[in-house]
Amino acid sequence: MADVVATRRSRWSLEVTLKALAVAACYYVAGRLGLLGQLVVEGVVVTPMWPPTGVAVASLLVFGVRVWPGIALGSLLVIASLTTPQMTALVTVAGSTAAPLCACLLLRRVGFRLDISRLRDGLALVFLGGFGSMLIGATAGVAPQVWTGELDAGQFWSVWLAWWVGDTMGVLLVTPLLLVLFLGATGRVSARRWKEAVCLGLAAVLLVPLAVLSPTSMLFLVFPLLIWAALRFQLAGSMLCALFASVLTTFAANTQRGAFHDLSGLEVMAKLHVFNGSAALTALLLSSMVTEQRATRRSVQRACTELGEVLEHLAAGDNPLELPGRSAPAVSDDRTPPSARDRPV
Repeated sequence: MADVVATRRSRWSLEVTLKALAVAACYYVAGRLGLLGQLVVEGVVVTPMWPPTGVAVASLLVFGVRVWPGIALGSLLVIASLTTPQMTALVTVAGSTAAPLCACLLLRRVGFRLDISRLRDGLALVFLGGFGSMLIGATAGVAPQVWTGELDAGQFWSVWLAWWVGDTMGVLLVTPLLLVLFLGATGRVSARRWKEAVCLGLAAVLLVPLAVLSPTSMLFLVFPLLIWAALRFQLAGSMLCALFASVLTTFAANTQRGAFHDLSGLEVMAKLHVFNGSAALTALLLSSMVTEQRATRRSVQRACTELGEVLEHLAAGDNPLELPGRSAPAVSDDRTPPSARDRPV
């Protein structure tokens, strides 16, 4: 028996180790991709969207909190790929690990569903997993630079805000998409829906570059696409459109083209953050609301179908309690008259 327990423990440890290493690899790859869209704010390099935070939160929600060493390892590898790690890097790694852990624990506390099938799930991911928990990572990333003198105290809030928004955007844009891919929530799609999906993709490929790269600043044209995707394809379609728009908008901001032409660094960052945040919130909250309403409608239709079957049996003279899945209520053996039962002793 002891050998069996030891074998199970070794298998469990090996499984956890492999998952943690996979998380570290995904975190590092996402970090390198995120650095392609980096901007300079107050002389400090920041990313308007940091995908590793989305990877970290999704990994903890799917695999459990035991894979947290993979997040710490991935964060350390990203820092090591940029510069020689110092003692302050340990604080940054700790914050990058603690923020997703806090997000995971808070989301589990409120009963978060991985399929984000309710509006409350979308709101929880926004305010608990994104806005709230990512405060830890931003503070742990910027504060050590002020303490060591690498960053002036007057630059703290601007850099901190850029760091916090970047981490939050990673959660709002990447985490839902990874959860959809893991759960396979797209299901079967009919030929007609495939045609509509192709039309949506073509519209996004044509309209998003026009909205982002146009010098007249037509970013608002992206939102009808997000609404279309959320209404018809829920989370999978809306988050893909939002992520595509965010990546292309970040490219335009880096090159100061289109809507970001002739803007200062802070103006570029502010405009980019407002757009990314609005797109992410629109896609996430609207798709979760539509999914919840569709589930409610299916429940009502199922209840109406069952009620119709009961009425048909009643009209035919059958006992509805003899229908499949139904049973008569238990009869109490207490034959005491009601007056006697209600009489005080």
